[in-house]
Amino acid sequence: MTSVQGTAVDIPTEDGVADAYLAHPADGSPRPGVLLYQDAFGLRPHLRAMADRLAGAGYTVLVPNVFYRHGRAPVVELPEFIDPAARPEMWKQLSPIMQSLTNDLAMRDAGAYLRWLAESPLVADGPVALTGYCMGARLSLLTAGTYPDRVAAAAGFHGGRLATDAPDSPHLVADRVKAELYFGHADEDASLPPEQIKRLEDALTAAGVRHRCEVYEGAHHGFTQADTAAYHEEGAERHWTALLDLLKRTF
Repeated sequence: MTSVQGTAVDIPTEDGVADAYLAHPADGSPRPGVLLYQDAFGLRPHLRAMADRLAGAGYTVLVPNVFYRHGRAPVVELPEFIDPAARPEMWKQLSPIMQSLTNDLAMRDAGAYLRWLAESPLVADGPVALTGYCMGARLSLLTAGTYPDRVAAAAGFHGGRLATDAPDSPHLVADRVKAELYFGHADEDASLPPEQIKRLEDALTAAGVRHRCEVYEGAHHGFTQADTAAYHEEGAERHWTALLDLLKRTF
């Protein structure tokens, strides 16, 4: 692991300015870029720590606040340890914010994030990689399909609603994806039941996408997030192994 530097940055978008966190090796040399998409709780110390860990492995990592239209992060007050079961009011605040981020808005923003990475002297030339968590897994898949020439690899962990019956379901972009994909699904995840896992797998296979989908037994929705009640250490470490292996194959 190399020494890491982390800084707050602002990213101009078509609809305003997204605050973000940037982590990179402290030597300042250009490294392969990684766009890290948040879970519903958003940009906070734990996600910054995840970005630092990736940067320590040799990458320049950008974590945007995808809810920037509702304010700078954190857009809702968060405790140090997040247990949604004990704080139902948190979901009352977050649910409408999540629903307001439509696919069209999210992908318009994705273009801004990718442009920012392409212009940064800390990012090596060429396509980037993506990783996303919970709702971020959906954004990762959508971005890979919307900007196929800019994305070399994309991962998603404990993602929800990846392959629904809706006309804008993320799995419908499979035929546009050029990247290699990896998905680590949570076991018994109500937001991604077995029929959706199969629908996603079938769509990726039919489209000829290089991919691997795995179900992490005993790990529940949110298992990578160490500051939440859903954290599952074994699943989280397995996720790091899978993600870093994907990045090594990519760059």
